[in-house]
Amino acid sequence: MAMYLTEDQLLVLIIKHIKEQKKTDFKNLIEELQPYDLAVIYKSLPEKHRHKYLLFMDQKKIAVLIQELEPELQIDILHKLGIEKSSNVMNLMENDDLADLLNELSTDSARPFLKSMEKDESQTVKNLMSYPPETAGGIMTNRYVWIRDNYTVRDAVDKLKVFAEMAENLYYLYVLNDQKKLVGVVSYRDLLLASIEEKIEDIMFTRVISVPADLDQEEVATIIERYDFISVPVVDDAGKLIGIITVDDVIDVFIKEANEDIEKLSATGKTIDFQTNAVTASFRRLPWLVLLLFIGVISGSIISNFEGTLQKVVALAYFMPMIAGMTGNTGTQSLAVVVRGLVSNEIDGNTIRKLIIRELNVGLIIGVICGLLIALIAFIWKGNLILGIVVGSSLLMTLIIGTLAGTIIPLILYKFNVDPAVASGPLITTLNDIFSLTVYFTMATIFISYLM
Repeated sequence: MAMYLTEDQLLVLIIKHIKEQKKTDFKNLIEELQPYDLAVIYKSLPEKHRHKYLLFMDQKKIAVLIQELEPELQIDILHKLGIEKSSNVMNLMENDDLADLLNELSTDSARPFLKSMEKDESQTVKNLMSYPPETAGGIMTNRYVWIRDNYTVRDAVDKLKVFAEMAENLYYLYVLNDQKKLVGVVSYRDLLLASIEEKIEDIMFTRVISVPADLDQEEVATIIERYDFISVPVVDDAGKLIGIITVDDVIDVFIKEANEDIEKLSATGKTIDFQTNAVTASFRRLPWLVLLLFIGVISGSIISNFEGTLQKVVALAYFMPMIAGMTGNTGTQSLAVVVRGLVSNEIDGNTIRKLIIRELNVGLIIGVICGLLIALIAFIWKGNLILGIVVGSSLLMTLIIGTLAGTIIPLILYKFNVDPAVASGPLITTLNDIFSLTVYFTMATIFISYLM
């Protein structure tokens, strides 16, 4: 029934069932809803109905609902449920998600929740919480199926049936030896195709791609993307399996890192979303903008230095915004290409050389085409061939400079272990304004006698 209703219709019906205390109708309504849909409804409900919405659900549904919410709402739900009911829900949650949630709390606030959980689950979550949040250990889960290398296929299938419910995915079974070291991996497909009495050691892959617990999450994401894995095992220094990272967590990493880079490229610095108030948003943007304001004053001083040229040929002013804007745009485009490339490619001297040459050629091609077009426009508009040549050649040179600036600046920052995304679009644009105006007015001053 639920899948034929719109979100608004579902919301109205759920509120109706809550008000009328129709728990059976409520459960039938949400039975086939996905965790994301349950979370959307929770956020859309008026505050006065949220507690009953949770009380009408079974604990398993609350567990998957919580994992789809923002940290502040997750914490609010734990407080709404109370310690006893929260502990039952937390026992059903994915341990990596629960560790992330409890890391949002202070140590004193998290302790009662951990103490109320099942002992084994609590210890596992504590172990996960001990890893830095943006490392392989910080995003791994311990919900996986492992088998011994001396098992038969029948033994592996029997174990898989027993632990299928607790495993986060069943695509891979990880093979351990007697010392619990990771020695192989078997896919679910391999099990289906193998003879029931065949030994696991005869069908497993022994070349296992694994990651250490302290590896940065971005590098983990790159490995999974490179090999098209559904999950990747995490091992300790002794080669023992301690967890796995699944592709859904890696997607979250990609989204998070992309958002961070977008924030830096736009010079907002810290997260600003629809819920951020005006004062907070302003002060997060201000530091960069104040810095750019002072750099921008340099642009004004350049124009002041060429005031005589501008007074003699007023038509030069018509093309200033275009020259500066085009140069800034090409620089920002190159910056985006470099920042994206630094995430997914190994960088060495040869790669950098090829990239700079490629971007130089790009700047040259774009510059020639745009330079010729604007030269023709200037000549037709103002009837002055020399003006067209000055504007066109200035644009050609500034587009080359802008493209190279957008390429070289982030590479220099990367070389000095500074996040290249901080070479944000506004910074590149402001610097390119200075370059472009200097070139433009220098060219105009050289040909001033032909322009008058």
